[in-house]
Amino acid sequence: MIELADRTCEACKADSPAVAANERAELLTELSGWTCVPSAGVDRLVASFDFDDFVGALAFVRSIAELAEAENHHPRLVLEWGRVEASWWTHAIRGLHMNDFIMAARTSALYRARE
Repeated sequence: MIELADRTCEACKADSPAVAANERAELLTELSGWTCVPSAGVDRLVASFDFDDFVGALAFVRSIAELAEAENHHPRLVLEWGRVEASWWTHAIRGLHMNDFIMAARTSALYRARE
């Protein structure tokens, strides 16, 4: 089985399918620390990452930004001292696409790689 972080993102359009609820639950088992949170009527994948200082948190945000730019898929990032919160969802479909799960997995991989 291909790891979620190793899957390929695909171009997403307004008519692209959202991930079905049963598949979403299964995919979340592969994403430790991520939860599905509704916000303004749109489900989002959300996780928080802890750091020892602001500089480490900022470096992580920059790593996520590079990842996002490479895939042209951009998250909501909240940066504060010792913590980063990342939220992934697909604006075009107002929900969760497979790309969001892939990018969440890649975000977690970036966090683990910093150690």
